[in-house]
Amino acid sequence: MPPQRSTVKVRIHPLGDAAVLAELGTRLDTALNTRAIALAAALKRRRDVRQAVAGHASVTVQFDPDQVTHEALAAAIRRLATKRPPMEEPGRLHRIPVVYDGPDLEAAAAELGLSPQQLIEHHGRPIYRAFLIGFVPGWAYLGPLPDELVLPRRPVPRTQVAAGSVAIAGHQTGIYPLVSPGGWHLIGRSSVRLFLPDSDPPSLFRAGDRVKFFPIHE
Repeated sequence: MPPQRSTVKVRIHPLGDAAVLAELGTRLDTALNTRAIALAAALKRRRDVRQAVAGHASVTVQFDPDQVTHEALAAAIRRLATKRPPMEEPGRLHRIPVVYDGPDLEAAAAELGLSPQQLIEHHGRPIYRAFLIGFVPGWAYLGPLPDELVLPRRPVPRTQVAAGSVAIAGHQTGIYPLVSPGGWHLIGRSSVRLFLPDSDPPSLFRAGDRVKFFPIHE
C-alpha cells in the first residue's frame, strides 16, 4: 500500500539567507505538535539541513545555502509534511509534586471565579504534554491548560521568579527551572530539579513527554 498522505497545509517563511520557518498551524494542539516533532526529525536526516527545531506547531530549519536553495528546501518540507507521522510512542510520564501556595494563587482563583481549591483541582486534573523546551534551560511549555484556568499573563512581569515556581498563563503551564524574570501567575512550587547541567540533554523534560501534577503539603 502507498504511504498515507495528510492534507496538512504548510506555510514557509524565509528567515534570512540560511533558515526558514515551516508553520503547520497556529493553535495549541497535540496532533500538530506531533507532526512538528516528526517533521523536524525527518529534516535532520537531510545532508543539506544543519538544524531543525520543533516548536508548538512549527519547525525552524537552518540549512546550507551551498547545497540547497530556499525554493528546493520549501518543496522538500511540503513533501515531508504530507506524510503521516509514525505511530507515536507515549512520551515519558513525570509525576510532579506541587505545594500549592504561590503568591498569585488566591488572586488568580478570584479572577477566574474559582476558589483556590477548585483552581488546584483543575490544574492537577490533566496529563499535560511538553510541547517544547526553551525560554531558559530546562523550561518546558506544558499544555493544554483546562479552559477554566485560562488567564492572560500578568500586566507587569516580575523581575525575579524563584526556581521551582509553578505557573500558568494562556493555555499553558510550566515550572521555572532557574531564578529568572517571568510574567506568568505563580500558583505553587515544586522541588523537582528540571535543569540538569551534567546530563545530555540537560533538561528533565523533553518535547513529547507527559507531565502530571499532584498536590502535597509540607
